[in-house]
Amino acid sequence: MDCLLGGNTGPMRVLVTGGSGLVGKAIEHVVQQEGGKLEGEEWIFLSSKDADLVDVGQTRAVFEKYRPTHVIHLAAKVGGLYLHMRDNLHFLRDNLKINDNVLQTAHEMGVTRVVSCLSSCIFPDKTTYPIDETMIHNGSPHSSNFGYSHAKRMIDVQNRAYFQQYGHHYTAVIPTNVFGPYDNFNIENGHVLSALMNKTYKAKKEGTAVNVCGSGAPRRQFIYSLDLGRLIIWALREYEEIDPIIFSVGEEDEISIKEAMDLITKALDFKGKIHYDTTLSDGQMKKTASNAKLRRYLPDFPFTPLKEAIQMTCDWFVANYDIART
Repeated sequence: MDCLLGGNTGPMRVLVTGGSGLVGKAIEHVVQQEGGKLEGEEWIFLSSKDADLVDVGQTRAVFEKYRPTHVIHLAAKVGGLYLHMRDNLHFLRDNLKINDNVLQTAHEMGVTRVVSCLSSCIFPDKTTYPIDETMIHNGSPHSSNFGYSHAKRMIDVQNRAYFQQYGHHYTAVIPTNVFGPYDNFNIENGHVLSALMNKTYKAKKEGTAVNVCGSGAPRRQFIYSLDLGRLIIWALREYEEIDPIIFSVGEEDEISIKEAMDLITKALDFKGKIHYDTTLSDGQMKKTASNAKLRRYLPDFPFTPLKEAIQMTCDWFVANYDIART
């Protein structure tokens, strides 16, 4: 642990921005329930109620309150495909402000290490597959969410600049499509799997068909949130590179939205009809990412099988339906 503490003395104080969201809750679970917290450490999980990180004054105040030695930066303004398509400027400006406020405040207050969470949507739309970490800036991201994607890309640019100018070990991880308990299950602007779980459960209760946006053909790699939580904690403690690292299941584990929908209907025991509305956009057809770099570091990391992870997430959603569906 000593090598991680840099100029700070004593145990780590880890500030997790976006701590009440999908990934933040997963990290909290690993820390509190799986022994992820070491003796003497302090972990602080922030939500938007603690500070609006778009505002530099509020960002500074919350850092001064908790005086972190390490930061896991998850906070972002994010939504589903169609919300991004309608509001790219909003997502660009707010996320640029959030990221700059967090990174600059971390710098000013002597934070030893920052691990930020990017998104696979930052990769170029027109590219070769599989995508790897060297290809982030090789072309424009998909037009559907270019505002959010460019803002996220800038974290990588800033990390390199902080290292060049100050020697800071600020880095970033790039998960593929994340899902799990505490996700945004909202049908209009939730993540794809979680929105489909809500739609399917609602259709089952009402005896109606499920309407799926698009053809069901796009392919994605899905990572269970608890697996991602474990990997981010590993990165905070062990990953020394400034260059980002992709956190994903293997290329062979990529599946179509239709295949994912089949797993969801089985998990929820839905026997009704499914309609794929091809008048609506599919978004990006594939984003196949390589996890070769991750496997060089962690060749034996056990990912939760997708069928099992979807079942656990559906079970959590049903048990928490009244609060999760909004």
